[in-house]
Amino acid sequence: MDPKALAKKTGETAKLYFSTVKDEDKPYNLWRHFDKDLAKDMSLYITGQMYARKKIPHTTRQLITVAALTVLSKPDELKLHTHAALNVGCTREEVAEVIFQTSIYGGVPAANTALSVLKEVLEERGEE
Repeated sequence: MDPKALAKKTGETAKLYFSTVKDEDKPYNLWRHFDKDLAKDMSLYITGQMYARKKIPHTTRQLITVAALTVLSKPDELKLHTHAALNVGCTREEVAEVIFQTSIYGGVPAANTALSVLKEVLEERGEE
């Protein structure tokens, strides 16, 4: 893919996923603080190539991400991807169900942390 098309796709996917995330909470801005060139490369790959793939729908991709981050107990990243899941059309009920399902594999404490993240995101969005 030519560089201009990749940059355009990266921007479109980032807007789709992360438009409701505060700038200071976006990993790209953290990366840029330390290395602008590497931040650009990481963004082009992660957002422009991986997240933009058409093999599975965005909703499925984000529910998988929510499940993985719940089990790994990564609440900061989970907050980002909870926004993304809701932004691409997942319902709060679907996100909660994925979190409940992962309690079998990641444990109830990890699920409770994830549910707290979901509640926080819904409150931020005025949806709670």
